[in-house]
Amino acid sequence: MTFQEIFQRFVDGMQHTTLLEYIAVFAGIASVWFSRKENILVYPVGLLNTVIYIWLSYKYHLPGEASVNFYYTIMSLYGWYMWLKKDTQQEKILHVTFSDTRMLLYQFLFFAFFYVVIYFCLVYLKENFFEGAIPWADAFASATAFTGMWLMTRKKVESWHWWIATNIASIPLYFVKGLMFTSVYYLVLLVMAVFGLTEWIKRAKEKHA
Repeated sequence: MTFQEIFQRFVDGMQHTTLLEYIAVFAGIASVWFSRKENILVYPVGLLNTVIYIWLSYKYHLPGEASVNFYYTIMSLYGWYMWLKKDTQQEKILHVTFSDTRMLLYQFLFFAFFYVVIYFCLVYLKENFFEGAIPWADAFASATAFTGMWLMTRKKVESWHWWIATNIASIPLYFVKGLMFTSVYYLVLLVMAVFGLTEWIKRAKEKHA
């Protein structure tokens, strides 16, 4: 595919972007901004994004991404609770920190488990229901997102590493599916995730000091 063909496909896709997709994209960008700032609004704003993308992912034969957004919805409620939780002195119990060796091992095992499960589920769904599914790519984007979201509810710096991986995988995935605005959205999230990682590293170091 030539650059001109890619550009034309992008223009055509942008012209067919729905209002729902616009709302989901802007809510998602706002949510990532709030997470970077460690602001509790990350969760209520993020819920608007995830609910819309459950529908869009199902419609465009991305069952893995639909499952990710369903998972996001559940984990957003959990994260909302955890970020607000306080101890007996009314101090928040969660702070931005680095993962220790055990937590690093857990997150890679977490990723591997979900990648294998999602991959084989998608292979089955591709053969029977969603011909347009791309199992290996969709499973990677989904499993990295599962891991990133779990770590974010614990305010771990490494959550941003997984978000970066998710965004890199999602840019071409949604482009191929014709969701051009969403593809650009993930490019924006990729840039924001790099800044989010930098900011959380700084916060974790300050907390450790």
